[in-house]
Amino acid sequence: MGKTIMIVDDSASLRQVVAIALKGAGYDVVEAQNGQDALSKLDGKKINLIISDVNMPVMDGISMVKEVKKLPAYKFTPIIMLTTEGADDKKKEGQAAGAKAWIVKPFQPEQMLKAVSMLIAP
Repeated sequence: MGKTIMIVDDSASLRQVVAIALKGAGYDVVEAQNGQDALSKLDGKKINLIISDVNMPVMDGISMVKEVKKLPAYKFTPIIMLTTEGADDKKKEGQAAGAKAWIVKPFQPEQMLKAVSMLIAP
C-alpha cells in the first residue's frame, strides 16, 4: 500500500511540480487549492503527510495546520510548509501551530523528497 501525500497550494503549476516529484518517488497524491479545500478532503482517508503553502486565499496554511491538529485522525500527520515565506517569525508561528518542516521556494524537488522521506518511514 503506497503512502498518500496531500499537496495544498493555490498555484496549480506548483501543485503539478510537487505531484510529479512525489509520484515519481512512488507516493500517491491528493491535491487541494487552499486550507479549507484541504480540510474538506480530510474525510477519514489515510493521509501520511501534508505539504502546504502558507499564503493562500480562503484559508492560509498556518490556520489550516491548526485545524488539522484538532482532527483526531490527523493530529499526528506530519506537515511540511512549502512557501516563499522565509521570515523567522512566520517559521516560529508555523512550528508553534505544528508544522514539522519548512522549505522555502524556489526549492529543489530532491530537497523536498528528502524532507518527506525523513518524516514518513518508507
